[in-house]
Amino acid sequence: MRRRAGLALLLLAAAGAGCTRPSAAAHSGGAPAVPVTTSEARLADVPDRIEAVATVEPLETVSVKAQAGGQIVRVPFTEGQQVRAGDLLFQIDPRPYRAALAQAQANLARDQAQARKADDDARRADELFEQGVLAKDQHDQALSIAQAQQAAVAADTAAVDGARLNLEYADVRAPIGGRTGSVLVHEGNVVKAVDGSPLVVINRIDPIYVSFAVPEKRLGAIRAAQSRQSLSVEALAAGETAAPPRGYLSFVDNQVDTLSGTIRLKATFPNADGRLWPGQFVTARLTLGTRTGVVVVPAAAVQAGQQGSYVFVMKSDRTVEQRPVVAQTSGAAVAVIDQGVRAGETVVVDGQMNLTAGARVQPRAEAAAGERARP
Repeated sequence: MRRRAGLALLLLAAAGAGCTRPSAAAHSGGAPAVPVTTSEARLADVPDRIEAVATVEPLETVSVKAQAGGQIVRVPFTEGQQVRAGDLLFQIDPRPYRAALAQAQANLARDQAQARKADDDARRADELFEQGVLAKDQHDQALSIAQAQQAAVAADTAAVDGARLNLEYADVRAPIGGRTGSVLVHEGNVVKAVDGSPLVVINRIDPIYVSFAVPEKRLGAIRAAQSRQSLSVEALAAGETAAPPRGYLSFVDNQVDTLSGTIRLKATFPNADGRLWPGQFVTARLTLGTRTGVVVVPAAAVQAGQQGSYVFVMKSDRTVEQRPVVAQTSGAAVAVIDQGVRAGETVVVDGQMNLTAGARVQPRAEAAAGERARP
């Protein structure tokens, strides 16, 4: 029995020793180092920018409707044409309106002649009444007839003005300069006045608006920067390699959207070349000024996690620490670190997918040098 107990203890000791060997190897750094690309955080002066998804909007939009009814006899423009304010767009058959104007002018001429005769009768009635020849009721009647004729002349004058205006309405002209859309009513169609459907829609696109929303927490900084200078805005369109169009911040909404916690801004852009088009989605880049002496790292170093943004910082022993940061992007390549990383620390730029906190790393430049040194 004693021999069996001793043998059992010996076997247990041997098994325990065997189980502890891998753990010791793991803690001794036996796991291979993960190759990564690193970069050093540095101090720099960078533009203070806000980027947001934006929509291009026309400066003005007008739905052109007919103010006189009738048949369209002429459409002297083409769809998508650039027009000036006052250009003829549609002509409605003017003949009924010309006839109405001629009739109104004839009525005016008739009543003017009758008014002149009534005025002469009223003057003679005044003279005869003063001489005591004419009775008072006859004198008053002559004055009333003269006044009635003057009123008729005034009514006829208004009718002539209305008829002339209706004749002018037969020519439908562009109320603003801009680019026309689809022609919605063609030659030969009969249109109604005012309450009918639009004939065409005109968008003024030079200059043009770019509308976007920013978080309300940036409103104070925007207002402060706007009080010092005109704020520049760039519109970056997907797929364009040329320098982006540049405009200026022209509108800050008078209230914050309580549902989204954002405030609406608009920038005005010159657009003679038509690079910006209504309805287009672009990225608006608003520049507030320059931030001096801030910590910057490559934007690729900043990762998004469930708890917020973080970076992997390489320590002196070639292990990494996962560190939460407060970061803002400044352009496509650089991120400004407001909190979490100091200048001079080394961050991982590429290879984060294979890392966990405490993992050993080897910068790729050193790994490549090691490969070249091997026989």
